[in-house]
Amino acid sequence: MNKSFILILKSYNRNKTASFGLVVTFLFIINYSAYTQVLRDTLWVRQTKECMGHIYNYQFSEAEEICNQIGAAFPDSPVPPLISGMIIYWKNFPLLPSSPERDSYESELKLSISISEKNSPKPDDEAEYLLADLCARGLLLVFYSDNDLSSEVIPMAAGTYHLLRESFDYISVYPDFRFFTGLYNYYREKYPAMHPVYKAFALLFPPGDANKGLAELQKASNEGIVLDAEAGSILSWIYSGYEYDYEKSLTYSRLLYEKYPGNSSYLANYIKFLLFVKQYDEAEKLILSTGRRMNNAFFRAQVIVFNGILKEKKYRDMSAASEYYREGLNALVPFSDFGNEYSAYACYGLSRVFAADKTGDLKRKFRKEANRLAEFRHMNFEK
Repeated sequence: MNKSFILILKSYNRNKTASFGLVVTFLFIINYSAYTQVLRDTLWVRQTKECMGHIYNYQFSEAEEICNQIGAAFPDSPVPPLISGMIIYWKNFPLLPSSPERDSYESELKLSISISEKNSPKPDDEAEYLLADLCARGLLLVFYSDNDLSSEVIPMAAGTYHLLRESFDYISVYPDFRFFTGLYNYYREKYPAMHPVYKAFALLFPPGDANKGLAELQKASNEGIVLDAEAGSILSWIYSGYEYDYEKSLTYSRLLYEKYPGNSSYLANYIKFLLFVKQYDEAEKLILSTGRRMNNAFFRAQVIVFNGILKEKKYRDMSAASEYYREGLNALVPFSDFGNEYSAYACYGLSRVFAADKTGDLKRKFRKEANRLAEFRHMNFEK
């Protein structure tokens, strides 16, 4: 099975609609869990959850302080380097292959993997070490796939599948496992249905249950100790991309923004879905209140594209919209594959701006580029 899995990875074509990043996500993302002996102690349960909250809310000094306390209390645990890697990721979001912090990020997560695999856990610790190992691998896989580093994904993925299957034996150990099982159940059925090229690949894996998967993810979003944010985030993605339900995506993105108002990524996602459901006034109000967040170049590029959508859809000012869309495309260049979603929105917008072009050349040009970049072609702001 691993051989077949590797062949699928090698056959990935960046220009296909099907996203390798999503395949990786459905199989491996078990982000940011912190289950070793740390969670046996009620105090450390609370502190771990508090640390996660600080990370998601961009309160990194507070998160680092708690992470250091956990490291001092449990020096042989794979959890502290796992949390440290998460801090690096969000502190430097979006983390790119060219980011100076990339080496530190990879080193922390590989240290967590090494500790998990070299130490021989007691029987009661097996599930915890397995989770730490999978979580660190999941973080690395997400980073590699988000940045189209398929040469890095292949060896990491090849050594991960057996751990993934083993984790099903521990489904009753921790409630946050519902996030993982929910992802598997949903994507095992939905992904190959939307992308038939993967149907043969999916047959290599046990059947899932899409409805059960959604229920599990919703439960993880409501009850998860450290995966509540991840569950809410993936639900907003699923409902927009796979279920065509922007209202539910807006619900989950709003909950995340309200819970973690300091997180620029969650704010951008919330604004995006406000625009999808045509709540232009609320979206504009949030954009005007972004303030210091504009210091983040990626968030600033997202806002430029949002302004293009507002100019086009709310104000019907196609000239101003065109300027914003072009500016947004330029601002997204440094982010390469990571910025594809928003580059696609800008290109779809420009294809509409040039809809009245007599030759149709520009309209076709930007539409073709948008389709190449887009994860979901129906998410184009045309309706």
